[in-house]
Order: sequence, then structure tokens, then C-alpha cells
Amino acid sequence: MLLSRLRKSPAAPHRGTRSLSRLLRSAGLCAMTAALVIVPAHSASAKSTSAQGEPSPRVVGGTRAALGEFPWMVRLSMGCGGAMYTNQLVLTAAHCVGSTGNNSSITATVGVVDLQDSSAIKRQSTYIHRSPTYGTSTGGDWALIKLATPITGVATLPIATTTAYNTGTFTVAGWGAASEGGPQERYLLKAQVPYVDDVTCRDAGPYYSDLIFAAELCAGRMDVGGVDTCQGDSGGPMFRRDSANAWIQVGIVSHGDGCARPSAPGVYTEVSTFASAIQAAAASLGGGGGPGACGPFTNANNVNIPDAGAAVTSPVTVSGCTGTASSSSQVAVDIKHPYRGDLVIDLLAPDGSSYRLKSASGDSGDNILTTYTTNVSSETRNGTWRLQLRDAYSQDVGYLDSWSLTL
Repeated sequence: MLLSRLRKSPAAPHRGTRSLSRLLRSAGLCAMTAALVIVPAHSASAKSTSAQGEPSPRVVGGTRAALGEFPWMVRLSMGCGGAMYTNQLVLTAAHCVGSTGNNSSITATVGVVDLQDSSAIKRQSTYIHRSPTYGTSTGGDWALIKLATPITGVATLPIATTTAYNTGTFTVAGWGAASEGGPQERYLLKAQVPYVDDVTCRDAGPYYSDLIFAAELCAGRMDVGGVDTCQGDSGGPMFRRDSANAWIQVGIVSHGDGCARPSAPGVYTEVSTFASAIQAAAASLGGGGGPGACGPFTNANNVNIPDAGAAVTSPVTVSGCTGTASSSSQVAVDIKHPYRGDLVIDLLAPDGSSYRLKSASGDSGDNILTTYTTNVSSETRNGTWRLQLRDAYSQDVGYLDSWSLTL
């Protein structure tokens, strides 16, 4: 069966091949819903049968995600995917939503692999921020959906703020249909797709001739096809492990020429290009670490921590926020160190005030990958904040990999 990725307008469902929707995309007039399709190159069917002759519950060649494996995955009621950016904001594709403004029509489902699981967490939308550059030559197929209330304890997926992770092998996941025009999947499926460089992607065929190098990222099996995102997965994240082995989002499912075809990679919004715009939009919407929180703001530059030496700092500049910081501000740190008990960690406010996050202790464990909550409500949000680190004892050395601040 020939598989073709389709687009669908949230306002008025319309079906057609991606070659047609490419023309609409250039005018900024259409949206796409895409679905994970994993089809062996020799297969002519997207339907699988088990050894007992019963239909397989997953796409051919794919695997079902385990409960809790990707806890920040979101299913949106209009037929798209997304990822929890904060505990109240979902990052998705611009083509999945309508214009910027109040909107209470979208239901977000979080916390499950099986969409029929009674433990699913559901929230209604209250507001949509759609990228103002979507449909222009600049690109920008991203949007934020604000939920009615925060989801306590929900996992979030950090976004890439540099191009360092725009290579290698990526993971995609979604509840999309197994074949063109087919029903959406009940269970969350996952697959891996390799990076395709911009020039190779642009030269893959006429469909890709207007690829926006600075705004779009390509991935897929160029030689045999067989793995792709398709109808129903639009807006979902493309992600990979960072240098700390933590998940980081590098792309948003956007568009492509058909589904799982050889020499026809999927095209994804290049998240790092729009990271600052996404952060600013999130700040304006609130819905960060707590009600009205602002951020996260991230510094992914490594900083060496000298053994039993002077304190070192790593800055983040906060802008676009209003008022004072939250009483439950969050500091997420990723430190590589063979003896974490040696370390003293402080947060320094723009005015120089110091807030202790961790004291030296007898903890002989290695590394620190955690989020500290601290009350900095007396501090103005905007300005340069610093994470200060000091190794209080000799013999072990390490470094700060990255940190982020939500105020």
C-alpha cells in the first residue's frame, strides 16, 4: 500500500497528498496531522498479524512505548501530539491550532500510554499562542497551548537552545494512524529516525526545494524508508539524549512528502532556532514552575569545577518576564562529579543575594541531576542570575554540564 502523509485543517477537515499541501503551506493556509508509520521496506501493508493470527496492536516494525518512558508526551483532541513544556504549557505545531487568542476547545491527555487508561490526566485549553512567523519565509511551525490549571508533578521535556544536538539518531513517538486515512492508535508508539543533512534533504525531490535551512530539520531513512511520522503525530516532539543522557527536544513534527517513502524524509521544526521565541512566549503566558512562573532559561555551556578551589559561576540572563520571582522557583542542575558530597551550590540573584541550594555533605554518590525549589520571591525576575559552584574538598573533580532557571 502506498502510504501518504496528509494534512488536515483544524477548522475544516481536508484531505490531500502532501504535494498539494505544500502549496498551501507556502501560503500559511493549512495544517497537518501526521502519524508514526513504521513499515518494512518490503512490506505492502501497514497491518500486522501475530503468530496466532490476531491483529497486532502496534504499527508494523514499531514498538509500543512503556508506561512512564516518555511521561511528557501529550495527545491533543484535534488529532495532534505535543510535549509538556512546563506544567501548564504544551509545545505543539502551529499548523495544529488556530490563531493566537482564547481557546477552550482543546483537550490535552497526559500521563498514559493507553488512551483508554482511566488514570489519564486531562486538561482543557484556555489560550493558544501561535508563532507569528508561521507561514512566512522565516518558518516557525510551533505553538504553545496553555492549560486551564497546572498538572502537579508532571514531567516536562526541555528544548534544545543550540544546534549541538541537531544530528545523530532521534526518537519520535505518537498515537497516529498506522496507514493513510486509518484510525488513530490506542497505544503510544515509538521509533528512531536518523538525521538527514539540509542539502541532502533539499535535493531529495521537488517537494523539498523550499526547505528552510535555518528553521527546519530533516530525519528519516533515505535508503529504504520504512520509518516516519505521519497522520496524527503532527506537533509531537522529535528528541534525543543530550550529553547528560537526558532527553531534549530538537524538533516538532511538521510535514513531509508522503510517509515512510525512500528518499523522502520527514521535516521537523528546528526547535533551537525558535528557542528564545518559545521562552519569551511562555514567559508572557505564565504557566511555568508554578502559577505565573517564567521560564525556563537555560545555560548548556560546560563549566569545570576546580578541585578544592575557588567558586565558579554560570550565568543565565532572564528577560521578558514581569514582576518578582516565584516563592517556588525551580533550579534544574546537571553536574558530572564522582563525589557529589564535596559540592556546595548557590543561586545568585541579579542584585548579588545568595540562596543556598546544597551544602557539602558526606554523600559519596556521583553526579547531580535534580531540580531544587527555592523561595526568591523578593527578587526581580529580569536580570543576570548565576549558579555558583564550589568543590569544598580535594581529590575529586567534575564539571557543570547545564542548568536552567524557572522563576
